Amino acid sequence: MNLKIIAVTLLLGASLPLASAHAQTASPAATADPDKLTAADLEDLRTEIRSSKKQLVAATLTLSDAEATRFWPVYDQYAAEVAKVREGQTTLIADYVNTYGKYDDKAATDYITRWLDLDTKTTALRAKYVPIVGKVLPGIKAASFFQVDRRISMALDLKVALELPVLQLQGQ
Repeated sequence: MNLKIIAVTLLLGASLPLASAHAQTASPAATADPDKLTAADLEDLRTEIRSSKKQLVAATLTLSDAEATRFWPVYDQYAAEVAKVREGQTTLIADYVNTYGKYDDKAATDYITRWLDLDTKTTALRAKYVPIVGKVLPGIKAASFFQVDRRISMALDLKVALELPVLQLQGQ
């Protein structure tokens, strides 16, 4: 099993149809060690996910010119803060992929604790932005934005959960 390909596919696969083409393209770093995620791989993933997410939000929300003028700067601020949390999630996935098969009980507990901490940070960030987005968009459009945002995150999280091998099954 090539864990790097799984990680690239699951990190991008839930975000945009472009992802499958990207995941099938091997970079020089990928061919050097196919089971390791490099810093360049991670940066490419982050950039594509951010772009894909904004495209999905724009395609889903119907905003007037005035609403768009108010919303997009708030969105960009929110997206920057989300990116910091997602960076932690991407790093955690890379750590998992790069050390899979070497976990002991302490490392496994650390892994799940870090993952839950990132989930908590994501939820807190959304809660922080509900009133901020509510000041620039009417309630239904603000709620629609958060529904789309959460659906994208849930699709990505589900893909991760389904694709990464379970720790107890190491070496089988």
